[in-house]
Order: sequence, then C-alpha cells, then structure tokens
Amino acid sequence: MKGFLNFIREQGVMGLAVGFILGGAISKVVASLVTDIINPLVGILLGFTDSLADASFWILGKQIMWGHFLSVLIDFGIIAAVVYFGVHGLGLDKIDKPKEKKK
Repeated sequence: MKGFLNFIREQGVMGLAVGFILGGAISKVVASLVTDIINPLVGILLGFTDSLADASFWILGKQIMWGHFLSVLIDFGIIAAVVYFGVHGLGLDKIDKPKEKKK
C-alpha cells in the first residue's frame, strides 16, 4: 500500500485528478456565466444586440463564426482560472512530492 501511495504522490496523479474533477464540476456553471452574463455584456460593448456567439462575417461564401470562437476562449479562460486558484487556494498543489532519487 505504501508503494502505491508513493506512486500516486510522485507521479502527480492527485493534481491531475483534482484538475479533472474540478474542471468537470464547474464547467456547466462557467458555461452559464459566459453564455448568460459575459457574452451579452461583451456583445453590447462591441455593438451587437444579439448574442456574441452569433457574431460572424462572410468570406467567399463561407461564414466565419468569430463570436463563437471568442465565447469559447472566454469560457476556457474562466475555467482555467477557477481551477488554478481553486487548487492553490485549497493547498492541493502541495500534495504531490518529488520523486526520490535512487542511488
């Protein structure tokens, strides 16, 4: 059992698991925040009355959905920040330990 726990701590499995779980748990909340609050505000600032995600332009008959791309970038940035500050705020970044060097 001790060997297994050392493996988990040395390989950073806890950090990976925490990041995965937190990212999955907050994704719906962040998606709602971005879709329902941030996108309309950014849309108003950029002069769009509709959703920012619907902002686009046409090139050679193809629609370029730059508003949707910007919405996804905002969503990713917020999720990354929440996970980063959550891990550091809870002190979970100190769980992993460096590998012991074999002599």
